[in-house]
Amino acid sequence: MTSVLVLETGVRCMSNVPKVVVFDCDGVLVDSVSSWKTLHDYFGTDNSHNLTRFINGELTDVEFMRSDIQMWKEIQDPIYRDELFRSYSGVKLMPGAKELIAELKQAGVFVAIVSAGVDLFVSSIAAMLKVDDWIANGFVFNDDDTLSDEGICRLHATKKDDIIKKILDMQGFDAKDCVSVGDSEMDLSMQVEGSRFIGFNPSRESSLSAFQNAGVPIVFEKNLLTLKPHMGLE
Repeated sequence: MTSVLVLETGVRCMSNVPKVVVFDCDGVLVDSVSSWKTLHDYFGTDNSHNLTRFINGELTDVEFMRSDIQMWKEIQDPIYRDELFRSYSGVKLMPGAKELIAELKQAGVFVAIVSAGVDLFVSSIAAMLKVDDWIANGFVFNDDDTLSDEGICRLHATKKDDIIKKILDMQGFDAKDCVSVGDSEMDLSMQVEGSRFIGFNPSRESSLSAFQNAGVPIVFEKNLLTLKPHMGLE
């Protein structure tokens, strides 16, 4: 099955339906910039300074998570697991998310989520959309279900290709059969050599600039159904 792919530049090329599609979660499958920022909004804290340091490589994933947790605990301590989960109650799916993933699944495509977001949230989105596999970072909870001072780093935000390579190996896919979708410059690490990457709804000016410099197709409309031509579904 083939289709015509129309890029932002107007260039047209032929594209096959991929065998595996890997999505970032925050800003892609859900209409929220970051599941970490959702918690900052909930507690009234601001991690923009540390976010910049993290993007610039001045903080590791673990240090970044630890600094977030410290900020929240300065506002409220203890923090219970249920309260963290409830903080996401207002976050909505990105328009077209259910429909696109359902269509991919119907076409026999393996669908995964690779996110540096919060596992409490990402797991619920994965279940709702019925994806085949998912991974995210998260928290460590004490015996009484209160938040500890540490986070769990299951993947590095700038090294998502390590996880995607494992998915491809475990499922028997070649890189050329894979399409990844992300919204930030860090998500460019999802592009395993030989695979394709689509920049969706760039989350920052720096993300847009990185996508343009990388020469990847960019979709600006906040509706995942606009990705269908890029995936051979039209």
